[in-house]
Amino acid sequence: MASHADLGWADCSAVERDPQRVSGAWVFRGTRIPVAALFENLEDGVSLSEFVELFPGVSQVQARSVLEHVARSTVSAA
Repeated sequence: MASHADLGWADCSAVERDPQRVSGAWVFRGTRIPVAALFENLEDGVSLSEFVELFPGVSQVQARSVLEHVARSTVSAA
């Protein structure tokens, strides 16, 4: 299975990447919060609601969009 770093993030409107910010990592659009932070927190048992509370600037819609993108990408890669 592909890692979350290899999932074609350019097709996900909830994220963006700028080589001049956050070392070019994919971040939630309009923030400096790396997409990887979502997965790290979920792996640590943080709920989606808790994540958006911990990271102001990331909306629940953005976080869900990222998870839906991963789900679609994983299914199409299978």
